[in-house]
Amino acid sequence: MSRVLAIVGPTASGKSALAVAIAQRIGGEIISTDSMQVYRGMDIGTATPTIQERGGVPHHLMDIWPMEHLVTVSEFQVDARAAIDDVLARDRVPVVVGGSGLFVSAVLDDLNFPGTDEQVRAKWEAELEAVGPAELHARLAEVDPAAAAAILPSNGRRIVRALEVIELTGEPFVAELPDPVEVYPTVRIGLEIPRDVLDERIAQRVDAMFAAGFVNEVRELDAVGLRQARTASRALGYSQVLAMLDGDISEEQAREDIIFATRRFARRQQRWFRRDFRIRWIDYDSATAVDEALSLWETST
Repeated sequence: MSRVLAIVGPTASGKSALAVAIAQRIGGEIISTDSMQVYRGMDIGTATPTIQERGGVPHHLMDIWPMEHLVTVSEFQVDARAAIDDVLARDRVPVVVGGSGLFVSAVLDDLNFPGTDEQVRAKWEAELEAVGPAELHARLAEVDPAAAAAILPSNGRRIVRALEVIELTGEPFVAELPDPVEVYPTVRIGLEIPRDVLDERIAQRVDAMFAAGFVNEVRELDAVGLRQARTASRALGYSQVLAMLDGDISEEQAREDIIFATRRFARRQQRWFRRDFRIRWIDYDSATAVDEALSLWETST
C-alpha cells in the first residue's frame, strides 16, 4: 500500500534539511505543512528553504498564496491532500514536513472543519481588536463554557474561530481534536532536541534572519499591504518588525521579542507532537539520523 513519510518537530530543529536528505534517497517530494510558508514573499521570516537548500527535491505548498489571502485549515487540507495524491500517482513518496501541528493533523488524519464566512470572521476580528482577547474569551464562556475552558484567554485567533463557528452552525465549538484516524498510512518521525539547544538555535536563526535582510523584507511587504493581511501580519517576527518600523520598539527589542515568541511557539509545538503516540523519535543531531529515519521507513508496515 502507498505510504506517506512525515517529519515533524519544533521550529529550528532541522526538519527541512533532514527531509530533503531522506527524499533524495527514497525518491520523495516535500509537502510543506507550514502555515506561513504558503504566503508569497514571506521567505526570510518563515525560513522558507531556498532553491539551493531544496537540493533538487520538488517542494509543494510553498509560496502559493498572496499574503492578503486568509488561508483556512480546511482549504490547506484540500490542497495538501491533492499534492499528496499527485505524488503518489507518480509513484513517488510524499514527505510531509511541518511544525504546524494542526496542519499536519488536518492533512494526514480524518478531520473535518466547519466552513468559514469572511463577514462573520471580520466582525469577530474587529471585536478582538476593540476589546482584546480576555473580554472576547469571557463572551465565549457565556455561550460555550466547554470551549472557553479549552482555549487560553490570550489566544485571540482561536477565540475568534470558536465564536465564528458557533454563529455559523448554531452548535458548540469542538475545541479538542478527536482520536486520530489516518487518511494515509503514514510513518511519523519526530526530531528530539534538548530545550537549551533549541533555544540557542532559535536565537541564532533570528540573528541570521536579520543579517539576511528580514527588515527589508517586512518593509517591502508593508508597502504592498502587509498590515491589512489579517493572518500574515501576525506571523512570528513580522508583527515585531512592523512595531520596530513604527518606532514603537528598537531593533534590539524586536529581536528579543521575536526570540521570546518563537521559543514559546516551539514549546507549544513540542507539547502537540508529544501527545501523538504514533511518532517515532530520533536525535536531531545524530550523525546517523538519515539512516535511522530510513530504517524506520523501511521496516514500518
